[in-house]
Amino acid sequence: MYTILVYDVNQKRVAKALKVCRKYLNWVQNSVFEGEISEAKLKKLKLELKQKLNLEEDSVIIYNFQTRLYSSREILGVEKNNLDRFI
Repeated sequence: MYTILVYDVNQKRVAKALKVCRKYLNWVQNSVFEGEISEAKLKKLKLELKQKLNLEEDSVIIYNFQTRLYSSREILGVEKNNLDRFI
């Protein structure tokens, strides 16, 4: 499945959230990640985030799509992490 994850966490926990999310998804820009992920890995990602975050203070929103086929992506301004770039 294709997933977009966005978080708003306390400054003290940003580095922890970033580290966990980068293990599973591609960093797009500040607090935003996207990519293909299996249901099992998504479950692990959510479990790891719950362990690192304060769910009474922090927020994570996860959008899941069965396919990326019918989606489009438009960027206004600076693209922080070009996922189409190859070295």
